[in-house]
Amino acid sequence: MDGGGKQAASAAGKGVGEAAPAVTLEDLRKRMADFAKERDWDQFHSPRNLLLAMVGEVGELSEIFQWKGEVPRGLPGWEARETEHLGEELADVLLYLVRLSDMCGVDLGKAALRKIGLNAIKHPIGKRHDTSSKKFARRSGDDDVVGGAGRDDKDGVAREGDKL
Repeated sequence: MDGGGKQAASAAGKGVGEAAPAVTLEDLRKRMADFAKERDWDQFHSPRNLLLAMVGEVGELSEIFQWKGEVPRGLPGWEARETEHLGEELADVLLYLVRLSDMCGVDLGKAALRKIGLNAIKHPIGKRHDTSSKKFARRSGDDDVVGGAGRDDKDGVAREGDKL
């Protein structure tokens, strides 16, 4: 997808960095579908290939933060070129995610809204956690640890290989 954003922006009559109207997931889905079709890339855009490409882009995104330590909100002290590079890598991940969801027949917007609703049920307002440490949460028997960290979600029992 590298370079595709610049070409897509030019094709839309907007230069890179120019203000554009708000965009929806559906707009991105259509643009990516057209972009791939025009280049005969549909043959390569299997869900597996798109997922692996997206993982590669997540790796590139991770490299930006790799040696920076904890980064405060708003990225104070970052140079404009660093922030621009970050935006490009975030866009690559988003575009692959949109394309993957399209190729899998998943309405990403609806799925995201559904997930927010499920998270609201799982994490109701007023329930506070005094630590973000998963290690602390597992030891305290907190049932809300995402993914269960090696525990069977049904009974919360530690399994062989659990790291406490």
